[in-house]
Amino acid sequence: MAATSPTRPGLRERKKIRTRQAIQRAAYRLFAEQGYEATRVDEIADAAEVSPSTVFRYFPTKEDIVLSDEDDPLVEAALRARPAAEPPLIAVREAIRDVFRHINDSPEAMAEVRQRMHLVASVPAIRSRIHDSMALSGRMLATVLAERTGRAPEDLELRVLVAAILAGAREAALYWIENDADGALTAYIDRAFDIIDGALE
Repeated sequence: MAATSPTRPGLRERKKIRTRQAIQRAAYRLFAEQGYEATRVDEIADAAEVSPSTVFRYFPTKEDIVLSDEDDPLVEAALRARPAAEPPLIAVREAIRDVFRHINDSPEAMAEVRQRMHLVASVPAIRSRIHDSMALSGRMLATVLAERTGRAPEDLELRVLVAAILAGAREAALYWIENDADGALTAYIDRAFDIIDGALE
């Protein structure tokens, strides 16, 4: 498969992204000020200057505000741009590095990631929904890796690899936040990939 360059979203999609981001920024600000449980969706809507129905159109539940992000399309584009002959694990690792390199360069984006992971670690309702959120990422990875390897998306080896990658990234992020660890999140995700790679030897 030839490497492809990511295309810029159209005007309508960019407007959707801005609306989603405005809702999330308002929500994170309110969560920090008054706590997750105490924050109502109508308060988030008011702070984001949208209607409650608009919030629910973008995020069906309050938990989805925390668990939804723009990372999957970025990782997908970065993964599709990797050399076709690159082994799957290396390709995914480098794609994630590429996406997180931009996040690491933005203190605001990094603070949002840290706040999100604090919420995932501390709010049971969010943590219980993380598996549903990861399923979407899993389907994306399986689809792209199937194209790269010629395997079917439901191939057992491919499914196990994708599950290991997602679980490793999740546990690395939780370790990073639960231990208030120094250093960039990417360093811990890298360690998770080292562990997975070692298990495949």
